Parts: sequence; C-alpha cells; structure tokens
Amino acid sequence: MRLQRTLKQEVSFEGIGLHTGQYSKVRLKPAQRDTGIIFVKPDKEIIIRASMGSVIDTAFSTTLGYNGVKIRTVEHILAALSGLGIDNLIVEVNGPEIPILDGSSIELISIIFKGGIARQSKKRPCIRITNPVVFTDGHTKIAALPYNGRRITYRIHFNHHLLGEQRLSLELSEEIFVKEIAPARTFGFLKDVKYLEANGFVKGGSFENAIILSKDGVLNSSGLRFKDEFVRHKMLDLIGDFSLIGFPIYGHIVASKSGHTTNLKFLKKLLSYQDCWEIVSEIPQLS
Repeated sequence: MRLQRTLKQEVSFEGIGLHTGQYSKVRLKPAQRDTGIIFVKPDKEIIIRASMGSVIDTAFSTTLGYNGVKIRTVEHILAALSGLGIDNLIVEVNGPEIPILDGSSIELISIIFKGGIARQSKKRPCIRITNPVVFTDGHTKIAALPYNGRRITYRIHFNHHLLGEQRLSLELSEEIFVKEIAPARTFGFLKDVKYLEANGFVKGGSFENAIILSKDGVLNSSGLRFKDEFVRHKMLDLIGDFSLIGFPIYGHIVASKSGHTTNLKFLKKLLSYQDCWEIVSEIPQLS
C-alpha cells in the first residue's frame, strides 16, 4: 500500500465556471497527513470537506456546501487529485465554482505536477471490495466487484448517431488516468443549451471548454481527442464523485448510464453493505 501524498508547494489557477459563468481563483496548498481534501472559502471563513456528507446538489455537476456556502463543479478537480493519488490538500476557492478550464482534467494534472507530489510518512488505507454490491436505478446500473486491482468498466448509450453505445474498460493507474482519462472533455447537446441556460446552467459554456453536439455531429472545429471521448469523460466524472467516499476503492467498478446523482446513491448503498467491503492498509490477494 502506498504512502499518503500532498503537494510540495502551493500552486494556483483561475478561470470561469462552466455553470455560473463567473470568474474564480483557486489555490492548491499542501496539507498535513490525514487532512483529506478540504475546500476553503476565505471570504466566508468556511471549510467544506470533500466527502459524501458535503454534497448538496448533483444536477449537471457535483456541488459541495456547508452552512449556506457552496462550491460548484468539483468533480474534475477531485478526479485529478484522485487519479494522481493526492490525499491531503487545501483547495482555497475565491468564487462560486471551480474553473472549467478546457472541460477536462488535463490542465489540472499539469498544475498539480507543477506543484510537485510529496509523499508523507503514513500509509493510505483503501476500501477493498469483498463481496459484490449491485445498484439499479431506472436505466442506471452500478456494481462493485471483488478484483485484484483497481478497474473501471463504463458503458453509455445515447440516441445519437455519433455516440450510440460506447463501452470502455481500464485498469486504473496514475499513468492510465493521465493518458487515457484526464484529457476527455465534458460534452452536451446543442438542443439542450437553451433549457440549461434558462435554468441557471452552462452560462460559461463554450467551444473552448465543452464538446457540443448537434444532430449532425460535433460542432467543435478541433474535433475529438478520442473517438470515444464521451465515455472517457463519464469515467472521469465517476472517479471524481467516487473519491468522496474518502478512500481509494480496490475492486472492479462496473457502471452503465450513471451520472452524478446515481454515483452518490451507489456510494451510500455501498457503505450500508458493511459485509461487502473492508478498510485495509495492506492488500491481501483474493482467493
């Protein structure tokens, strides 16, 4: 089992939020071991822990909040931190939302690497799946299965000729996350934009931070980064949401047509099935 990690030095970034369209500045600061990931709003003197209990909204993004203060769209930065194994960090946010940057986690990866990764003198426990847990909600299905490693299999299906059904299965490692998952951008449909804007979403959306699909295909002049970029981004979102459980999950996660809301529902079910997992600091091989 690996040691806990934080950053070697403080780094920062800024930009507009996807949903609010407002400008935010973020500083990533090293934290002591066992701190976890905590979000800080300096102007409000509020600390919001990155945990399932802090989630207050899952409509089109994951929003954390406490005592009337909220931070929107945390899933991409949480995915980057989880993908690189950053366990302890202070995320200082001046603004209502984490900047969307290019709509993926790849710029966040570069920012984290700029700060450098520091190993700390205490092991990082994980949740080891010992028996299957299956969650079904409408068309969504998520399962956690015993597995000697960390693997994610994801399936999406949209009634669109370009997307249709996409399925991807990856062994989860830092290298694979950086190369195969982090660059995948968020996406949306042109037909939904007016509805979303009218309901307070995607006010900061553009071709620079999202893949936009019309009925004919991708409208972005830059095209796609992967042929199956859509399922890869949904996998990225899941990694960010699942990090809110507080420990890396050692097992095989299989998800079909899930989103932020169902991701959190599944985590709650998983925690309630206490005979299906254990918290360990060393990984024994499954028999």
